[in-house]
Amino acid sequence: MQHKHGHFARPSTAASYAVNTRNKVPGLDDLHRMVMLLLAEQAPESAHILVVGAGGGMETRAMAEAQAGWRFTGVDPSTAMLDAARKTLEDFGSRVDLIEGTVDQAPSGPFDGATCLLMMHHLDKGDRLHTLRETHRRLKPGAHLVMLEHSAPGPDPLLWMTRSVLFGDRSGIGWEQAEATAKTMSTHLSLLSPSDEEDALRAAGFDNVQMFYAAFSFRGWVARAARSSA
Repeated sequence: MQHKHGHFARPSTAASYAVNTRNKVPGLDDLHRMVMLLLAEQAPESAHILVVGAGGGMETRAMAEAQAGWRFTGVDPSTAMLDAARKTLEDFGSRVDLIEGTVDQAPSGPFDGATCLLMMHHLDKGDRLHTLRETHRRLKPGAHLVMLEHSAPGPDPLLWMTRSVLFGDRSGIGWEQAEATAKTMSTHLSLLSPSDEEDALRAAGFDNVQMFYAAFSFRGWVARAARSSA
């Protein structure tokens, strides 16, 4: 399974990832706290959490700071992004294991919860379903998966992408330039409607699928690992 965007392999992208992501995702720090709380509903105090797309390390650091007893295994296909994650997580190294690769390279677990933030929209539909199924297979029954990505709410997905571009920009670009950027993003990203996102989670074996976050084109869900995968 290959990541669609080679620019994540560039050290310059990894170096600027934290600042850029905070600019682009509304309320990112609060979002990370919500992710932790949603996992903690089912995860024990000594939980082992799987982080799919762990490059950068931002969400792992936020969870590690909030939950002193949790351990983490993170996977990411980008060497540069994992290097950035190691720097971000250097204070928590004894509780974090980072693996270069996709979810296929993750241990079998079973894990007490999983996150997949800002990654799925880089995968095509087939790879996305595969990633969800392999994540489900590694979770204990009843464990939570928290997922966040660009979605494509109707009836005008481009409008919502343009709004997200404008939100993330700090240089004062106008609507036309933002719309052009949004069109390019929509071409390169694999965008599903919110209902299709939820269908994919159910097809992978999750139930109790609930949206907990919506901000322009970003959507976040929490879902529960059912006892048997589809």
